[in-house]
Amino acid sequence: MHLQRTLSLGLLMTIALLTSHNTAAQEIETLVMPGEVITGHADLESECSSCHKLFDKEGQRQLCLDCHEDVAGDIEQQRGFHGLRAEVQHDQCASCHTEHEGRDAVIVILDEKTFDHRFTDFQLEGAHADAECSDCHSPELKHRETSAECVDCHFEDQPHDEVMGAECGSCHQPTEWLEAEFDHNETEYPLLGKHREAICLDCHEDRTFLSPPTTCFGCHASDDHHESRNGEECETCHNPKDWTDTSFDHQRDTVFELLGSHALLECGDCHSDDPYADKIQPACISCHLEDDNHDAHNGQECGDCHNNSDWTKSTFVHDLQTDYTLNGAHMEVVCNDCHVEPVFEVALNTTCDSCHLDDDAHKKSLGTQCENCHTEVNWQDPVFFDHELTSFPLLGKHGEKECTDCHTNQSFGHTESECIACHKEEDPHRGYFDQACSQCHNPVAWDKVTFDHDLQTEFPLAGAHVRVSCDECHRSPLERIKAIDGSCRTCHRAHDIHDGEFGTDCGRCHTADSFTEVRSIQ
Repeated sequence: MHLQRTLSLGLLMTIALLTSHNTAAQEIETLVMPGEVITGHADLESECSSCHKLFDKEGQRQLCLDCHEDVAGDIEQQRGFHGLRAEVQHDQCASCHTEHEGRDAVIVILDEKTFDHRFTDFQLEGAHADAECSDCHSPELKHRETSAECVDCHFEDQPHDEVMGAECGSCHQPTEWLEAEFDHNETEYPLLGKHREAICLDCHEDRTFLSPPTTCFGCHASDDHHESRNGEECETCHNPKDWTDTSFDHQRDTVFELLGSHALLECGDCHSDDPYADKIQPACISCHLEDDNHDAHNGQECGDCHNNSDWTKSTFVHDLQTDYTLNGAHMEVVCNDCHVEPVFEVALNTTCDSCHLDDDAHKKSLGTQCENCHTEVNWQDPVFFDHELTSFPLLGKHGEKECTDCHTNQSFGHTESECIACHKEEDPHRGYFDQACSQCHNPVAWDKVTFDHDLQTEFPLAGAHVRVSCDECHRSPLERIKAIDGSCRTCHRAHDIHDGEFGTDCGRCHTADSFTEVRSIQ
């Protein structure tokens, strides 16, 4: 043991003495080299100082990094295996990579089965975690030289015909290659509604994704059940949320608002097979000409009378929209009862006789002011003619009579107003008196005579004359009685017991109180 130490010390001293002579020193280092280096370092084998520093073991690491710049860069940038493993950053390279084991020695200690890929710049995620090392790493390249770009491994798998570039990760994920997470909202065509549920190939059938059509019709032409007759502006009516739910607002997008029954119609009920070429006019008559049961009699302004809710009901308000208010029975008649001619061609006269001339029972004898007697409630009843405003006011019993009691026909204006005209058959005087009945009688009570013989004749009634009835004296027409003088003998000739011997002046002896009493003769 003592001898071995002595020899070692001597050897070291010898080497130290020779360090000033490079060639000699190199030859000595070669003599003590433990073995050949690997093939990759063979060109450095004769230059031990390329990898070793005499008496400076720590300096050897730096010599390795000076040569292996890529590893040095990883350590400095804290990337790759040497930059991510903390212990590697300070250990000597030789602690893992042992040299001088021969030309064919493997100095990279790598157990692919246990190697932790987390200490690399490419984390194994998703389907990559199940891949074999050889699936990505080829024997021709160092493991670190394997590209991390998707396209370098999956070029043969990509169906985009090289038009989508090399940024596969912008759409695909290692979890599932076919599940793209591309954010379509970052394009000029955001996905809305049902488009968000579609898969890429629904629109991008060729997988190239080169400027696919962005118009509805560009993709949905085959789905167009309108067969192009509504044009290609699908978005005017449809939206991506629900293709079958139209968003077309007829009120907003046209000049014709759909109201009432119109709102329940299908498009084809009004629009022809070519709506863009066949412009529909908004006038009612343009669609309802065949439905016009007026036969154009009332013009083409259907909206004046009808509305969209119920075509059969008229909304025309005659009182507000004309100068003729409908009252009474006029409210119940239908339009063409009065409007027998086209309403916009012939203006109706508003007088009663213009419509009711054939109904005039008076045969025009009372003029055309029918409203003086009749009302629109009922043409015949009640008649509100005021007889008091005529020359023959209805007084007494006359007020209780029916019109026909005096007016035997409808020509009221020619009815006689004299009493005898109506009461001739009722005259008990057998024509003895004048026909001026009103001199004795009045309408209140026919039998209440109001004639005053004292004032209205030249023969005042005195004595027993007051108590006698008219016909006891008036036994002949009044004309004959007036022609006779007013002597007693005129009436009492038959009573004259003197047979005329004392003359005709009976009043010399007799009084009007009693014929049998004789007064003294003066």
